[in-house]
Amino acid sequence: MAVEDTQPLISHLIELRKRLLNCIIAVLVIFLALVYFANDIYQLVAAPLISQMPLGATMIATDVASPFFTPIKLTIMVSVILSAPVILYQVWAFVAPALYKHERRLVVPLLVSSTLLFYIGMAFAYFVVFPLAFGFLTKTAPAGVVVSTDITSYLDFVMALFMAFGVSFEVPVAIVLLCWLGVTTPEDLKAKRPYVLVGAFVIGMLLTPPDVFSQTLLAIPMYCLFEVGVFFARFYVGKRRPDNSEEESQE
Repeated sequence: MAVEDTQPLISHLIELRKRLLNCIIAVLVIFLALVYFANDIYQLVAAPLISQMPLGATMIATDVASPFFTPIKLTIMVSVILSAPVILYQVWAFVAPALYKHERRLVVPLLVSSTLLFYIGMAFAYFVVFPLAFGFLTKTAPAGVVVSTDITSYLDFVMALFMAFGVSFEVPVAIVLLCWLGVTTPEDLKAKRPYVLVGAFVIGMLLTPPDVFSQTLLAIPMYCLFEVGVFFARFYVGKRRPDNSEEESQE
């Protein structure tokens, strides 16, 4: 391999290292700012369950070190989530030089909307789904059984739901990207609406607690977001190919 061929690769690797370091620094700075409030953050996340627990019941820690490490683990996760705009910007800054001008104008709204939709999905889970799901689950305990959830198990459970709803709310962005790449078209997706509706309820059944309220609360927003994605996808269809002037300027 010629020296001239290796130089672009080395420059890309250096740029990639720079972007990764920026992402790590962003997460670390947010973590250091939040770690003092780790227990408060955990109490905030645990509030939907605690408010539904029977009088006198509390959460428990079955491992000696979990009262310390579980809030720290949650704080790390929160730091990564809060630094998502910085991480997405670093990704954008790394790939932007390889895009045409019209592609850059189209990608920026996708990056912003994907971040907002992920946050909206998590907020929807916290404020709407958690109270209904935990209210149902705590009231179905057999007689004589006291609901005392382990703090680590609870964190794993709610983070799985947070991720499920956050990713599910990315449906419009996924649809727009598929149409932009030519994998499908808005017309094809409109013809598959009945299957999409059934699939939304199947996904809701797999990702949420076994109660009809949680399943419906995930399935209905997913289908509505599917319609939103189909609507906006028509603005991206056929926009991937550059015109001649952009090809010449890119060269």
